[in-house]
Amino acid sequence: MHRKRTNRMAKSLAALFLIAAALAGNSSRADISSRADKSANGAWLLVDNFEDGKQFSRWEKRDAGNETDPYQPNPQVTERRKAANGNHYLIKKPAPEGVLGNRKALSFLPLPQAIAVGETYTLFTRINVEYFPNNHVFGLSSYLPEDIVKLGYDALEPSLRVTDKTESDGSKNKGALMVKTDRGYAAVVNPVTQQDAQPLQQNTWYDIWYVVDNARKIAGGQRYDVYIRGGEFTEQTKVYSGASFRIQREQPLIYFLTNCNTGPKEQPYGNGGLRYDDIYMAKGLHLSNPIQGI
Repeated sequence: MHRKRTNRMAKSLAALFLIAAALAGNSSRADISSRADKSANGAWLLVDNFEDGKQFSRWEKRDAGNETDPYQPNPQVTERRKAANGNHYLIKKPAPEGVLGNRKALSFLPLPQAIAVGETYTLFTRINVEYFPNNHVFGLSSYLPEDIVKLGYDALEPSLRVTDKTESDGSKNKGALMVKTDRGYAAVVNPVTQQDAQPLQQNTWYDIWYVVDNARKIAGGQRYDVYIRGGEFTEQTKVYSGASFRIQREQPLIYFLTNCNTGPKEQPYGNGGLRYDDIYMAKGLHLSNPIQGI
């Protein structure tokens, strides 16, 4: 009898704990950063900084929507390049100039640590627009390579977009950094002006932190906040709260994924490139700069 009573009490306490956790998750839904477990901040883990050629060889490149005519195998440009100062970076283009019809130029790399369901991680990435016009998106995926190739854009969960292309409804993107929302994409916002951020400046490096909450949706997860420094933002600035995962699958996030697109041959978007460098991840809310003090 005593053992049965103890078991019942344990089950009741467990149920109360789960209810309290769910309520706590929903209580501050508007701001991931405010409820992230700051005590869980870990050291930055390197995803890739492109200084190691062997690490770069682990990237997979797939052209899943190759409609080039005349047909060109493997048209995407995904190269490790060296700057004048000796720094290495990744340049990503859907195809060389003049080549049209590569609709899904995918490049992806496994994360050094899976982001489990229920965990919050901060991702850091530096980007640099080679030139406009272009159409790029990057972020994290819960899928393995063959499924990434099948799904293309829908393999992404948290994602960031860089483009100045005209949408099918006639609206024109201006080249500002964009996030995914339940209604499509939205430009990040300058909190001082309360207006959309300015277009990303060409040939300028931007530091980007995105705080990814992979908790279940019922607990307020499947969202991410974005911080940026560079261009109009001379200091680290929070520019979006509560962006949405693309599909909200509630699965571990295991790959860093980039995608770009020349657009259709009839109405091309442009082949401007996007440079990537210094991709890192850290558990919890971690807004330091992994490559220099901030």
